[in-house]
Amino acid sequence: MLIGKRISGRYKIIRNIGGGGMANVYLAQDMILDREVAVKILRLDFSHEEEFIKRFQREAQSATSLVHPNIVNIFDVGEEDGIYYIVMEYVDGMTLKQYIHNYYPVSIEKSMDIMNQLTSAISHAHHHQIIHRDIKPHNILIDQNGTVKITDFGIAMALSSTSITQTNSVLGSVHYLSPEQARGGMATNKSDIYSLGIVMFELLAGRLPFSGESAVSIALKHLQSETPSVRRWNSSVPQSVENIIIKSTAKDPFHRYEDVEEMSLDIRTALSDGRIHEEKYVLPIDHDATKAIPVIKDRYPLENVDHTIVKEPVQPAQQGKKKRKKWPWILFSIFILFGIASVLAVTVLPDLLGPKEVTVPDLEGESLNEAYQKLVALNFEVGEEIEVTDEEIEEGSIVRTNPKSGSVVKEGEIIDLYISSGKEKYTMTELIGLSEQNAKRLLLNAGFLDENIVIESEYSDEIPGTVLSQSIESDQEVVASDETITLVVSKGVQEYTLPDFTGMNLNEYTQEAQTLNLMIETKTENSPDIEKGRVIRQSPEVGSTVQKGDKITLVISEGPVILQNKTYTEEIVIPYESVEPGIPQSVEVRLDDYYNDLQTTANQFTITQDKPFSIKLVIEPGGTGVYEVYIDGEKMDSLSKTIQYSEVE
Repeated sequence: MLIGKRISGRYKIIRNIGGGGMANVYLAQDMILDREVAVKILRLDFSHEEEFIKRFQREAQSATSLVHPNIVNIFDVGEEDGIYYIVMEYVDGMTLKQYIHNYYPVSIEKSMDIMNQLTSAISHAHHHQIIHRDIKPHNILIDQNGTVKITDFGIAMALSSTSITQTNSVLGSVHYLSPEQARGGMATNKSDIYSLGIVMFELLAGRLPFSGESAVSIALKHLQSETPSVRRWNSSVPQSVENIIIKSTAKDPFHRYEDVEEMSLDIRTALSDGRIHEEKYVLPIDHDATKAIPVIKDRYPLENVDHTIVKEPVQPAQQGKKKRKKWPWILFSIFILFGIASVLAVTVLPDLLGPKEVTVPDLEGESLNEAYQKLVALNFEVGEEIEVTDEEIEEGSIVRTNPKSGSVVKEGEIIDLYISSGKEKYTMTELIGLSEQNAKRLLLNAGFLDENIVIESEYSDEIPGTVLSQSIESDQEVVASDETITLVVSKGVQEYTLPDFTGMNLNEYTQEAQTLNLMIETKTENSPDIEKGRVIRQSPEVGSTVQKGDKITLVISEGPVILQNKTYTEEIVIPYESVEPGIPQSVEVRLDDYYNDLQTTANQFTITQDKPFSIKLVIEPGGTGVYEVYIDGEKMDSLSKTIQYSEVE
């Protein structure tokens, strides 16, 4: 456990504040400068992997060359006892992923401010010939003041480098991966631009543009599918803002922004009065590509085409001879006849010559066949059949007519029929990855009833409240008000109260750890009281709170220590000290050990010169060994010795 440990004698680890597949991040106290720092430590299981060590060191090298207010500062880099670490600025806040989850919908203005800071940071990196290659909300931090900081340059690449990316290798997070990276090509500065566009989409829509059952299916969508309109999920996004996403996420890098500075300029001016209502940006079409040309049809019948009308000149009438004026009498007669004709036209002729007036019947709820029969019986002509959705009238039945029922019209009038296509169908959207609150809001807006939205929860590595699955798949058409949908949301990583493992044997503590999804590290030591193979003690202690995947240490008993007899050896020299040279001296060597006692002479011989002699004592636990040397019957104290068991190695 690293909690409480001092790295390099300076950085005291306080608590874990995050981590990923390669490293864990801890809050630490810089004991020299008295400030909080973040310490990123390569996971111990990767500390012997050369590739991971190089990648970890590359992150430090990349980031230390960048000094920018929107890039996390690196203070120190090192290695101690196999622990590789990077000491960096501690940002008191949250990741952009958490920010979107907590505050969606994020205002357009705030979103553009965040993107402006991000593009400023990435532009700085590109100016220093560094491509990030893994831009995603998880690697972006926002502090309490709203300052954005980008971090994790673990797979960053120098623009001049050719050794980092190998053929067909893909690095980066698949949801934010550019098409060229997805197909295994070399990442460029335009790859970062694409990832920035995906981040901008998620910031404004509260969800990712592409999802799928596997990383491969998502990567294929990045390669083949156009980025959906962000305005589908957030209608308040101005066209000028959506245009930035369209251009930055173009499949062809050639059609994206030339560099991040150009994208940044677009972001800074997108909400200006002169741009906010601009036309939708249309990506250039490759006219050299082979395309199917549709058949061109005549859209207009000939009778609707305008004709040129030529007015003939009026020929003047030939003047005749002057005659007697009869026209006043003729005019008077015409006037009398016209009056009589008008009276007849108003009173008599309509009944004799014109069609009768008929009331349009009420056909609501009738079948189409029944409606036809009734209209024909009343001498109406049936016009268009127009399908409309209706919440009450069943599919195939008449909703209304035009002219409407009750209207008085002439016989032979054309009556249009509006036929029910049933209740309005809703195309199910992708809810996975959204917060429970946002997913429920979308469902209610689509027409789902609150009581038909069932929320279930389960433990997962996702942020608590994140939707993990939905019972109705995306793109499926449903009648929202008639459907029940179940959303499974994350409860976060499961926490456990650590049980007491002491006294358990191998099978017992292994099974208990598997049940709690814990990793076990074991150590051994002798114990006079605990049976061999059983747990003596554990770390963390009983009652501690642990999470799925945490590691616990168990100390296993080797049983009591069994002491063995020890063998003591020593080389001595017995001196020859006769008064008269050549006269033999009698020597006795007496031993007191596991096999001998001092009452018995172990060795007896004579010498006429100094003689080397090997002493060998077998001493039992807690006992002593003694050897005594006698010359001519006299004990030689200088050649006698007592040895304790504990003195023998």
